[in-house]
Amino acid sequence: MNRAIYFVVLLLCIPAIMQAAQAVRDDRVSRVLAEDPDRTFLVYKYEIKQNIAPPALHRTQRAFMEADSLQADFVLLHMNTYGGMVDAADSIRTRIMQSRIPVIVYVDNNAASAGALISIAADRIYMRPGGNIGAATVVDQTGEVVPDKFQSYMRSMMRSTAEAKGRDPDIAQAMVDPSIEIEGVIEAGKVLTFTASEAMRFGFAEGMAESVEEVLELAGIERYEIVEQRLSFTDRVIQFLINPIVSGILIMLILGGIYFELQTPGIGFPILASISAALLYFAPLYLEGLATHYEIALFILGLLLIAIELFAIPGFGVTGVLGAIFMISGLALAMVGNTGFDFTGVPFNEVLMAFLIVIIAFFLSLTGSFYLGQRLFTTNRFGELALNTVQETSSGYTSADVTMRSLVGKTGMAFTMLRPSGKVEIEDEVYDATALTGFVDKGEGIRVVKYETSQVFVVKV
Repeated sequence: MNRAIYFVVLLLCIPAIMQAAQAVRDDRVSRVLAEDPDRTFLVYKYEIKQNIAPPALHRTQRAFMEADSLQADFVLLHMNTYGGMVDAADSIRTRIMQSRIPVIVYVDNNAASAGALISIAADRIYMRPGGNIGAATVVDQTGEVVPDKFQSYMRSMMRSTAEAKGRDPDIAQAMVDPSIEIEGVIEAGKVLTFTASEAMRFGFAEGMAESVEEVLELAGIERYEIVEQRLSFTDRVIQFLINPIVSGILIMLILGGIYFELQTPGIGFPILASISAALLYFAPLYLEGLATHYEIALFILGLLLIAIELFAIPGFGVTGVLGAIFMISGLALAMVGNTGFDFTGVPFNEVLMAFLIVIIAFFLSLTGSFYLGQRLFTTNRFGELALNTVQETSSGYTSADVTMRSLVGKTGMAFTMLRPSGKVEIEDEVYDATALTGFVDKGEGIRVVKYETSQVFVVKV
């Protein structure tokens, strides 16, 4: 009987507990609204409706810079994503949690994987009916679950973010770890994903809305002005160039241009393409504060070492290996948000991913360059790229001096001693010659018997 009474009391207390938790989460939003409820609030709105990657991070950084400059009262993130890169999501999560401006997330259908991490970092979450949030297990590019050390890092981020925002950390962790069982929420062996109504029931959403206007109404913001993010042409170009796929292609162009320039010496199209690709690779990363002077210098030093290995030190030894390492390191570290050699706060998987992108691009570029080089310079379809005409000796083509060939059969005298090489005088002209057999003393008669390999051969007469 006592257990039944305890269970009923617990059920009656759940709404009060949920309201108290919501009050904690809503504190920043409520505080702003309470300052002057009758004024018009400035709401800065931006969207993430793409995979979570460096372009989404760029949008977020730009959004909070503009929101701060406008002295916005709220930031509204309109989200619909299936997830993406953990390192980019972590950077977005950190920027949201460090914001002095309260952040509201509107999940317009999906906040999966990395999107779930970003969402629970906000002060309030509203979801479209039929939407979903969760399934934050870390997977690789093929969809396979990665080793537990990566899962552990993701679990920790989800748990700490939920704790900071007054949400249940165990539930947040269950979105990553299928081994976690929470009675009445999720059973072991399954990764947790909430529907909109479930997210509301367990404190991971404050309401359901069909539009941004309805979100603001539910949040209690009656008078408002919305300022939407408008990316400039430069911003869109930067977003495009810092995409990991585009970065990989640029790395391939850098290496491919160097390779083809070595095949066709002289300043030409290949080296110009390589230089252009390097500028397009480093410039946006430098503007975003990722690439620094030392990383660019590391890349240039690598190029110089490889050039020294190719032109000054025959073979491929320590200098060439160091050059390749410096080039790869410069390109990879330019993608990472480290400060010099200080990697504090930079996730290991972010560094690993950057090096993987560069190494894979290196391999594909070298393989593709070798293949294209063979195809371009051995096929008749591109005859204008290489000289294919054969100059046959039978047609009169020769690299030999005709005058020297005319000496065959003529006689003269040894101008110097031939041991076996020396000089001979024929018809008052002195020529280099080699005695075919034995030595010839100075002044002895000689006869030219043949002319081969640009050399006159004589015998004593």
